[in-house]
Amino acid sequence: MPGTKEHRRFCQNDGWELYKSTDHDFYRKLLPNGVYLTTFISRGTKEYSPEMFAKILKQQLHCDKTYFNSKI
Repeated sequence: MPGTKEHRRFCQNDGWELYKSTDHDFYRKLLPNGVYLTTFISRGTKEYSPEMFAKILKQQLHCDKTYFNSKI
């Protein structure tokens, strides 16, 4: 199961902008319709549970697992 390392690599390879860094890294991506997608990643390294990963894909990244894997 992917974790924070893969999540960060996805953002870097898919054109997301790192706009804030605290105890989490905050990324955003401007879509052609003017809407920003946002996601945040813990600075630690951990593997996501299947439920958490599904939630991140759907609610933050707005993509499926196939697209995610193609960018890491």
